[in-house]
Amino acid sequence: MSDAPTLQSFIAGRWLGRHGAQALRSALDGHTLAYSHEERPDFAEAVAFARGQGLQQLLALDFQQRAARLKALALYLAERKEQLYALSHHSGATRADSWIDIEGGNATLFTYASLGRRELPSGNLVHEGPAIPLGKHGHFAGSHILVPRSGVAVHINAFNFPIWGLLEKFAPTFLAGMPCIVKPATATSYLTEAVVRLMDASGLLPAGSLQLVIGGTGDLLERLQGQDLVTFTGSADTAAKLRVTPNLIRHSVPFNAEADSLNCAILGPDVSPDSEEFALYINEVAREMTTKAGQKCTAIRRLIVPARHLDAVATRLREQLRQVVVGDPAVAGVRMGALASHEQQRDVGERVRQLLGSCEQLLGASDGFAPLGGGVAEGAFFAPTLLRARDPHAEGGAHDIEAFGPVSTLMAYDDLDEALALAARGKGSLVATLVTADRAVAAKAIPQAAAWHGRLLVLDREAAKESTGHGSPLPQLKHGGPGRAGGGEELGGLRAVKHYLQRAAVQGSPSMLTAVTGEYVRGAEVIEHGGHPFRRYFDELRIGESLLTHRRTVTEADLVNFGCLSGDHFYMHFDDIAARQSQFGKRIAHGYFVLSAAAGLFVSPGEGPVLANYGLDTLRFITPVGIGDTIQARLTCKRKIDQGKASPLGQAQGVVAWDVEVTNQLGELVASYDILTLVAKQTA
Repeated sequence: MSDAPTLQSFIAGRWLGRHGAQALRSALDGHTLAYSHEERPDFAEAVAFARGQGLQQLLALDFQQRAARLKALALYLAERKEQLYALSHHSGATRADSWIDIEGGNATLFTYASLGRRELPSGNLVHEGPAIPLGKHGHFAGSHILVPRSGVAVHINAFNFPIWGLLEKFAPTFLAGMPCIVKPATATSYLTEAVVRLMDASGLLPAGSLQLVIGGTGDLLERLQGQDLVTFTGSADTAAKLRVTPNLIRHSVPFNAEADSLNCAILGPDVSPDSEEFALYINEVAREMTTKAGQKCTAIRRLIVPARHLDAVATRLREQLRQVVVGDPAVAGVRMGALASHEQQRDVGERVRQLLGSCEQLLGASDGFAPLGGGVAEGAFFAPTLLRARDPHAEGGAHDIEAFGPVSTLMAYDDLDEALALAARGKGSLVATLVTADRAVAAKAIPQAAAWHGRLLVLDREAAKESTGHGSPLPQLKHGGPGRAGGGEELGGLRAVKHYLQRAAVQGSPSMLTAVTGEYVRGAEVIEHGGHPFRRYFDELRIGESLLTHRRTVTEADLVNFGCLSGDHFYMHFDDIAARQSQFGKRIAHGYFVLSAAAGLFVSPGEGPVLANYGLDTLRFITPVGIGDTIQARLTCKRKIDQGKASPLGQAQGVVAWDVEVTNQLGELVASYDILTLVAKQTA
């Protein structure tokens, strides 16, 4: 056994593993980088530690505080990223490949930190309102709440993105208040272990919030219960096996799979070889084939092009792929490195041999493939390989066999309907790209393709100026797909966080719903103490504090003056004949006049704790207001969010949402909305 280190698992707050087991080899020259460990973790202890210490410490923080920890962690890792780049080199990744894994993972932490601060409340309960009246007289209502699951998330990750794969699942899990046990693919687990060591050393993670398993999962899945959750990224075959684990079925443990899929890129029927979109297609395909040496679950595997342009696409792609310099990324000019492991090299080779049963090879290792660098003969390199399907409609072949490397297959179509039928033959994919300059083509193709794909990119010369590309899952958007792609969803902004929360319906009186949700529900008892809520500091305000304003009668002069001030001379406000012939039967006030007049009724004009109004939510104009109608407003403290922030002058402050109801002389609701304000704290 060499002097290479033995990787360790991080279980129950300590690092485990002293004796080496499986050798993990450099993808560049074959030398042994590290060993997995021989010792078997005690998974009963790991699960108990997560459910006990992990849950307790995570839920001692609220959504806002966990979001702040994510941001601090992202900053901490960003300062230490170069040591990760140095290690990532041995996985065969170029600097650009490693950027996706390292910077992409860190960007996901930043994204979820920002999302949590903007979108989630203080506390550990999300109210999915508005509440729904369930009775005739306002005494009974219902709504939905989301709370942290009282369990542990098990994340089983693939070899191709050992850092991003960890962080893109960890970020929403941590934000949701759920501890996780992470099992990376062994081949590149040396990178996952390195980043977990940094995360542990940061001191930012509550004990038990993150545990790491190097090697097999043993009986881990057999120890899970109904409050737990499993996510998986990897092959469709492995996902299918894990999904039917008897214990997971017995306890209805949620299982989210993101599986490798036969993603496609369709060249639109409108695109000709001399167009800008044609060049975009060639560039996108070549990039997806060679980035990470084609080892991406989102890589383009099937190239669906008009039959009349098949030869032109083949010629241009061969030319572009021949220019790609392959070898050790440390050598100047190298643009594509090795596959992540020698096992993967063997697997891709076997899959290509299977594909050649239904395809002919247009470019491959026989076309002068010679990787650059010392020791590369012992590396896991694979030539960019372009195939062409003999019969694109035949069973099997490129619609069923995936070579998880720099391999793509060309197939021809005669019309758009045939192209869409070929795309669907992938039986469910993570992503598809349509390259077209014709909006009518996109309008027809995308709704049909959406049934079979989790994400769709429409690429033209305008989008290309800022496009992140076919193969880039973004934390703001869903990542996952139907059928072969696993049927799961990851990322997608707040959707991903909610995946780790439990949704429950709650019924009761509005006052009880207010108490439960920590958010004012209309119809609940209000607090009226005689003072103006705008005169109270953030820490003094209580949910439900309310002000019922004096009344104001709307006059014709109000409409005329507001019209002159705003420039809004819409006929319903000024043309008496047209207004009387309308559905309202009379001239009505501007909606925004009602909004402004309501502000005049409830605003406390003097200097005070309310620092700024920065927006309105859920604005609706319900009942028209005519000349002679009298309006009144009720302002109620609806929600408070403590983001732990201060103004540029150092004034501590929080966010307060105010519920506003504007009614007329008959008690009818005229306008309804929330006002968002920054309110100073009395104490820091």
